[in-house]
Amino acid sequence: MKNTFILCLILVFAGTLLNAQQDAQYNLYQFNQLIINPAYAGARNGLSAIGSVRQQWAGIEGAPLTSCFSVHSPIADKNLGVGVTLLTDKLGPKSMFGFYGNAAYILNFSKDWKLSLGLNAGYNRYQFNSEKIKMLVAENPNVFVQDQISNSLDIGSGAYLKSNDFFFGISATHLNSPSVAQYQINNGSIVYKLKTHLFVSAGKSFKFSETLIFAPTVLVKMVNGQVNADVNFNFLLNKKIWLGAFYRSGYGPGFLFQCYVFETWRVALSYDTGLQDASRLGGSYEIMIGFDMGPKKVKIVNPRFL
Repeated sequence: MKNTFILCLILVFAGTLLNAQQDAQYNLYQFNQLIINPAYAGARNGLSAIGSVRQQWAGIEGAPLTSCFSVHSPIADKNLGVGVTLLTDKLGPKSMFGFYGNAAYILNFSKDWKLSLGLNAGYNRYQFNSEKIKMLVAENPNVFVQDQISNSLDIGSGAYLKSNDFFFGISATHLNSPSVAQYQINNGSIVYKLKTHLFVSAGKSFKFSETLIFAPTVLVKMVNGQVNADVNFNFLLNKKIWLGAFYRSGYGPGFLFQCYVFETWRVALSYDTGLQDASRLGGSYEIMIGFDMGPKKVKIVNPRFL
C-alpha cells in the first residue's frame, strides 16, 4: 500500500506538475488579457480593474481554486501602459501567491494600428502543506510529502498588436524558470521549477449589423513540448451582452457570458466541463467583475473586450 501511494504521488506531481501546464486555466482571458500578456497593459485606453475567481472541478475536495485581481492604465500620453496583477492558486496541498508589476511600451503605427511590447516581473511565493494530504496508511512516505515554503523572482514578457477589429498577442511566462520547491530523496534531491509557458492569442471582429458582432478568438498554450488550444466563438448583442461557446483541446466544451450592467461596470460568467473520462471530474465555474474608466466608447467595431 505504501509503495502504491508513493507511486500515485509521483505520477501526480511528476506527470501533472513537471510536464504539463503549471499556470492556471482561464476561460475569460479575452476579457482580461493582462493575466496572460503584460503587453496588454494600457490596451483599453483608460483605467481598467478586474477581479475574477475560478473553481475548477467543483465538488472535488482540493480541486484547483484560482483568484486574480488586475488593474492597468495608459500613461504618458498613452505611449506607456502600466499595471499590477495579484494571483492566488490553490491545488490540494499546494498554494501559490504572486504579485507582479507590468509595463508596456505602445507604438502607434497609425490611427488604427498599435503594437505594444511588455514586460512583467514579480514575487512568487510557493507553499506545500503536507498536513492537507490524507494518507491511505499510517506511515508517512518521505517522497514529495515535505513541507515547502519558497520565495522567488518571476519574469515574463509579451507583444500585443491590435487594430479596430483585430488583435494578435504572444507572451511567455517564467522566463527565468524559478525554483519553487526542493524534495530530499535519500542522498539526493529533486528541484521543482516553473517551466516557461508560451501563449499565442488572436481574434477578429466581424460586424453583421448594428446590433450583432461576431468575434472568434483562439488561444494556443505551449509548455514542455505539449500544445493545447482554446477556440472561442463570441457574439456581441445590442452592444451590451456577450455570449460565447468554446472548446479546449484534450478536455471539452464551455460557455461564457458577459454583460455591461452599467456604462463602466461589467460582469462575466463561464462554465466548462470535460468529455469522456474528464467528465467524471465535474464542471468548472469562473466569475469576473470589471470596471473601466476612460474616454467615451469608440466605434463598437473596435474590440474593446480584447
